Amino acid sequence: MTGADWPVEHHRGSAAEFHERTIPAAPRSALWWFEVERPAIVLGSTQRGDAVDLAAASAAGVEIAKRRSGGGAVLLEPGGAIWIDVILPATDPRWEQDVGRSFAWLGEAWARVLRELGVDGAEAHAGALLRRPWSDLVCFAGLGPGEVTVGDRKVVGISQRRTRAGARFQCALLQRWDPALLLDVLALSAQDRAQAAADLAESGLGIGPVDPFHVVQLLRTSVAAPS
Repeated sequence: MTGADWPVEHHRGSAAEFHERTIPAAPRSALWWFEVERPAIVLGSTQRGDAVDLAAASAAGVEIAKRRSGGGAVLLEPGGAIWIDVILPATDPRWEQDVGRSFAWLGEAWARVLRELGVDGAEAHAGALLRRPWSDLVCFAGLGPGEVTVGDRKVVGISQRRTRAGARFQCALLQRWDPALLLDVLALSAQDRAQAAADLAESGLGIGPVDPFHVVQLLRTSVAAPS
């Protein structure tokens, strides 16, 4: 495959509206690049709405959205993370029936992107899901198959929504990691919020400012490369 086989759709707007998009009935390989216009907290599919302090979110101007893939809450804000969904049809030879192994090829693709960006030590996690303190609540607290780390800190988070026709891998590349805004709008006691802030300080890692368009093009080339 070549990059031409992976068309890019670029969207900007509401995180909630974008998450309502479904996998097409007959999907083709594609990248869906989305930019939020204002901060958004995106909950995983199994998280309840009461995980969020709605009054605090409203006061902070934070949108609340829910995705159809699993994992904990993710903060998306302009300049904070690059959000790219990767659409893989079930007819692709990299399609894997085993959900745990299905992330491997994409994790390696992201690791190549980070190396192209000059990020040393980027590795795709090849093991099982690692649960850590707060990982049921916050995505970047834990580590799942295919997610990319530098040292012990997560740089790329990946979740997945599957149908019989294909998969939608939802990816977030951190440009900066500061869990304070996320924690400030979650429904936590003051004590739990302080403990979570201390525990999460070193769980994620931002790579710094980078041109999102350049990242999209690097990923487009990387996912087209033979596995």
